[in-house]
Amino acid sequence: MDIEHLKYPIGKFVRPEVISDQHLQQAIEYLNEYPDLLNRTHQSFDSQYFNKKYRPGGWTVAQVIHHLADSHMNALIRFKMALTENNPIIKPYDEAQWAKLADYSLGTSISVKMIEGIHKKWGEILKNMSFPDFEKCYFHPDLKQMVSLKEVCLLYEWHGKHHLAHLRLPQLYK
Repeated sequence: MDIEHLKYPIGKFVRPEVISDQHLQQAIEYLNEYPDLLNRTHQSFDSQYFNKKYRPGGWTVAQVIHHLADSHMNALIRFKMALTENNPIIKPYDEAQWAKLADYSLGTSISVKMIEGIHKKWGEILKNMSFPDFEKCYFHPDLKQMVSLKEVCLLYEWHGKHHLAHLRLPQLYK
C-alpha cells in the first residue's frame, strides 16, 4: 500500500459543487451514528493495538482517537459560534502540537466518551436547525475563506470516516 493511500485511505475531502439536501441529511445521520461506530471500533482493539501507527511517521491509534475528540470539540464550538455570531473568525490550532500534550497519554476511553457527549450536543443542535441556519458561516483564517455549516457537516462526515479508516489500518502496516 503506498504512503498516499495510508495518509488518505478514503481519499481527500472533496466538497460537492452544490451541497444538496440529500448530502446534508446523509452527513447528519452519519454524525449522529459516529459515536457508536467509533465505540465499536475502539472496543475491538487489544491493548497493544493502541500503540501501533497507521503509516510511517503517522500518529498511533491512541493519538488518532484523542485527535478525534479535540477536532470534533473544536468543530462543535465553531458551529455554535457560527450560529450565534455574524460570520465569526475561528481560531485555528496546531493539531500536531496538541498531539504532544500530556492528555494524549491518557487512556483512549476518555476521548471516546468525549465524542459521545460532543455528538449528543451537536446532534441536538442539528435536529433543531432551520434550513437558513445551515447557510451560516465562519471565516477560517488558515483557509482564508468562509465555510458554511452545511460544508462543515460534510467535512466532519468525511473526517470521521477518514480516521475510522486510519484506525483500521495498523493491522495492514507492519
